[in-house]
Amino acid sequence: GLELSHCVGTNSLGPAGPWRSGGPCKMKRVRTVFKPEQLERLEQEFLKQQYMVGTERVDLAATLHLTETQVKVWFQNRRIKWRKQSMEQKAAKLSQFGVIQPASADSTDSKDHQEDTVDVEL
Repeated sequence: GLELSHCVGTNSLGPAGPWRSGGPCKMKRVRTVFKPEQLERLEQEFLKQQYMVGTERVDLAATLHLTETQVKVWFQNRRIKWRKQSMEQKAAKLSQFGVIQPASADSTDSKDHQEDTVDVEL
């Protein structure tokens, strides 16, 4: 879930604090590990639609016992993965026909790409 781990870099003398020379306590977010059933349902929904918003997202999160933010970030990361796979398939097809694609070519819309580059794991 959305748990925060204890202070990063603590030692055996006790917890780190802002008064210590080590600086303030830095909290690290714990990565969400999705259950296979949750992933299967998320993938099914992604096949239907790649953008999950509003009440649909709230309902799906409740059904899967996840937070709305976890569902939102999963969809963002899944869209990035989908685009990457699409680009790789396109490049493979072009290479089959001997067409060489420049490495800097990027056909994604900059607005969509910017929105979806959120690489947050909850």
